Amino acid sequence: MHGIREDERKAYAESGFFVREAVFESAELEGLRAAAERVVARAEQAARAVPPTDPARVYAIDGNRYVEIERATVQLEHAPTSSTIRVVEPFHPLDVELDRLIGDPRIIDPVCGVLGETKVALWTDKLNLKRPREGSGFRWHQDSPYWGHACNHCDRLPNVMITLDDADRENGCFRLIPGSHRRGFLPGLADGTRLGPLFTDPAHFDAEQQWLAEVPAGSLVFFDSHIVHGSEPNRSARARRAMVVTYQPPGHAMFKVEGTREFTLGN
Repeated sequence: MHGIREDERKAYAESGFFVREAVFESAELEGLRAAAERVVARAEQAARAVPPTDPARVYAIDGNRYVEIERATVQLEHAPTSSTIRVVEPFHPLDVELDRLIGDPRIIDPVCGVLGETKVALWTDKLNLKRPREGSGFRWHQDSPYWGHACNHCDRLPNVMITLDDADRENGCFRLIPGSHRRGFLPGLADGTRLGPLFTDPAHFDAEQQWLAEVPAGSLVFFDSHIVHGSEPNRSARARRAMVVTYQPPGHAMFKVEGTREFTLGN
């Protein structure tokens, strides 16, 4: 019922992504938004309890500020005085409703189609938060270089973005470069920073070809781990929250959490 269509399979192979708009209904979205905010509240409380002098759990890399809480990594907004959470990865251990979401057949069945499998496993998941007029952007990058040190099957890590709010260019919607996934790992920036190699060198793609995910809340964007993507800051008075869940073929352990989580087509 939710399986991949042939036009979607072709779009994923050629362009590196496809979209299903407004998959989740209003009542479901209200529950997912509430769950996301529960995750934020839980992460905020846990982060406050971490001693700020513990360098293993509170640290900064190139101005990006992180706190390691018990079951997730929290990234804060870049301003040194900000306590606003930007990313929580993974989110699924922090809320029962969101833990169920990652096995929803509306997500799993198309992912099985992308991978050509009847069963898939979870790789990782993260909650991206762009608060009104505060949410910062994400520079152009591929996901695969970030995971390459821990994974030898980066060609087989489909992502699914679940939009919790209407997304457009004003509130910093997701953007990608169609077809950029076909070139595999692209060179990063040699700018002398620690994170530079994880951001894609703009000489190797054409930003003018970008596609903007201006989609309604409750939409799903399926995209390849090699595709170049990013976003602009949220300049609006509206939130732009989204979850990104990454899957892999069965039999592989998760990225940041011990163990394996598998889901079967049609269940």
